[in-house]
Amino acid sequence: MEILRISGLSKNFYLHQAELEIKSCQNIDLTLQEGEFVGIIGLSGAGKSTILKCINRSYLPTRGDIIYNSEAFGKINLSLAGEREILHLRRNEIGYVSQFLNVMPRTTAKAHVMNALIDMRFDLETAEAAAEEMLRYFRLPEELWDIYPATFSGGERLRLNLAHAMVKKPRLLMLDEPTASLDNKTKILVRDMLKKLKEMNTSMIGIFHDIEFMDGVCDRVFNMSDLDG
Repeated sequence: MEILRISGLSKNFYLHQAELEIKSCQNIDLTLQEGEFVGIIGLSGAGKSTILKCINRSYLPTRGDIIYNSEAFGKINLSLAGEREILHLRRNEIGYVSQFLNVMPRTTAKAHVMNALIDMRFDLETAEAAAEEMLRYFRLPEELWDIYPATFSGGERLRLNLAHAMVKKPRLLMLDEPTASLDNKTKILVRDMLKKLKEMNTSMIGIFHDIEFMDGVCDRVFNMSDLDG
């Protein structure tokens, strides 16, 4: 079953003071089947991250359609959907791992991961147990669990991002360079967790600097260098 279809997606940015238009991704056509993993590769500045941010609706596309086959709403165009629908999908169906950590003020590391499940209406006991299991899996030291993540290293922040997104076991998971600042042992943990999610039928789109590292997980590569223009 097709879970995602992107047609004619383009995103431009406008610098009004300079009267300048910057073109990011242009005329992207991409499909994703349920349980499939598609890896996106391409030159720096080609707009790889922009595609993921448009799917997540962190960016509003300039043109094009992003049709997502959701559990809650059926087929929905993420380019046109209202904020209420987008918020529901982010909480319950769509996960996004960024290179940057975005945590509510005065929220500890463990609470951040727990909140992903509490937003999905899991009870506190279940959310706490699942959060602790995921934090242990990604080897975030227990002495950091009750600390605000603002002081974390880049690798610790990325591991927290991974725990927060993957604890939900989302239907659709997007990963923007999720192993960029990780050591090899933790990279292997990420790859193994992605395999487990695939076995649970999670559909994934990921950007990886070293796509060969994802051998056995990635089903298909979308190379932006092959696009015309």
